[in-house]
Amino acid sequence: MKIIYSLLTVSLFFVTSCNQDSEKKETEEKEADKVEEKKVNPKETTDEIKSSIDLSQELLNRIKSEEDHKELIERYKKLDLEKLSKELDTDTKKLAFWVNTYNGFIQHILGENPELFEDRNAFFKKEQVNIGGELISFDKIEHGIIRSSTMKLSLGYLPKLFPGELERDLRVEEKDERIHFILNCGAKDCPPVYTYSEHTLDKDFDKVASTYLSNQTKIDTKEEIITSSALIQYFLGDFGGKKGAKEMLHKYEIINEKEKDYKLKYGEYDWSLALKNFG
Repeated sequence: MKIIYSLLTVSLFFVTSCNQDSEKKETEEKEADKVEEKKVNPKETTDEIKSSIDLSQELLNRIKSEEDHKELIERYKKLDLEKLSKELDTDTKKLAFWVNTYNGFIQHILGENPELFEDRNAFFKKEQVNIGGELISFDKIEHGIIRSSTMKLSLGYLPKLFPGELERDLRVEEKDERIHFILNCGAKDCPPVYTYSEHTLDKDFDKVASTYLSNQTKIDTKEEIITSSALIQYFLGDFGGKKGAKEMLHKYEIINEKEKDYKLKYGEYDWSLALKNFG
């Protein structure tokens, strides 16, 4: 009888443990389902990376989780630029790929060589991002491809006169002013880094831009002055001038209708190096 009792006890314990494990697993799966769509899970193997956007997302995911990502850098070097141009057949896809790529390579290169940021102008100009065997600068990615061939030091008002063939093939067709609150160049006052998907990009851009601008904007109702991010000043033409910038602040409910008539000023920008600012 003691032997039978012992066996029944062990069996009961085993069944109870299995049920608890099953319930725990089910709870964890439900919680995982609540994660926003834009948070892409890391791929277990590079074979799961089916597209260039997958590659750009995985680069950021691994850098964020401090996993080895050198094999992904090698995959970037082997991209077929002609196929890349055909694959990124909409501005939404282009923005998802290039924003993730820009933000990822900033973290990768400055993470290994932070001293490069001491001469920011030289750093952004240097051709150091290998895409399909072509070395591209961060300036070209931002101002040539993402900002659709706009001159860097023109406040956003002048186009580049003679963009190269690669730039023309890969660039975004219609500029999106929100990218200034999406790109992270490594400075302390840059917006946080998120991983973007073409499926939710518009909604995510609005959310991140709105949050960033809300945190960066102060309103003095007595003096009737709005003080917002210096990024607006740097690229004023992309916003359609001060009027367009205030329209954006109004759209995001940061200022009200009356405050659209206030004077717009800009805060100081902290260029101190601050990596790993992940959202």
